[in-house]
Amino acid sequence: MYDLPAEIDVRAEGPLRIITLNRPDALNAVNDDLHTGLAHLWPRLSEDREARVAVLTGSGKAFSAGGDFGYLAELSRDADLRAKTIAHGRDIVLGMARCRIPVIAAVNGPAVGLGCSLVSLSDIVYIAETAYLADPHVQVGLVAADGGPLTWPLHTSLLFAKEFALTGARIPAARAREMGLVNHVVADPVAEALDCAKRILELPRQAVESTKRLLNLHLERAVLASLDYATTAEDLSFQTADFQATIERLTAGKR
Repeated sequence: MYDLPAEIDVRAEGPLRIITLNRPDALNAVNDDLHTGLAHLWPRLSEDREARVAVLTGSGKAFSAGGDFGYLAELSRDADLRAKTIAHGRDIVLGMARCRIPVIAAVNGPAVGLGCSLVSLSDIVYIAETAYLADPHVQVGLVAADGGPLTWPLHTSLLFAKEFALTGARIPAARAREMGLVNHVVADPVAEALDCAKRILELPRQAVESTKRLLNLHLERAVLASLDYATTAEDLSFQTADFQATIERLTAGKR
């Protein structure tokens, strides 16, 4: 559906759209196809006039385990791919901020890097008791242009945002709930997210969509204030010796 790569599965159930990140053997780590698909997904979802609410989850054991190391290594070498990816990162952030319908995240497992960003850009979040969030961009020498530093200050205190963005430490589900980064810690996030979606479907459509837009104007304005700086800084960080040494170590023996 929506002519997306196989790494993103979109299933329609009436006006409900169930979006599944679909690289289970790689823990839904982000490669070029998945990243490109996410950039194209959100405007197409908004243009789907039959859609009224979406649930976003991951296949297998993870929501998304961050960036594929091979893909990250390629980004450090290929300027054209890097430029496309940086532009797509911007598209993902603004696409989610401007998405017409509510997006409910069902965090079934670890949400790392871009996975963590997708959670922070969703409208309502259910997370499994054993799952966690983490934004380890700094640990590998990158600036998170589309990650936690961009959106966390809207959800939690600036001090908490700094702590977890600067250290890349994991945020267990219960702690994420305490900090305001997720709404609910549950045994079955997919089932709970689907129940929430069905409740939203019972509400007046125009009121739901306009209320989401009203709330997300705050998100969009905050994002636009820092996004250009963030994308420029991320582009530069891909070219640093620190990042290249780290990714060389992480991919050693995998070629």
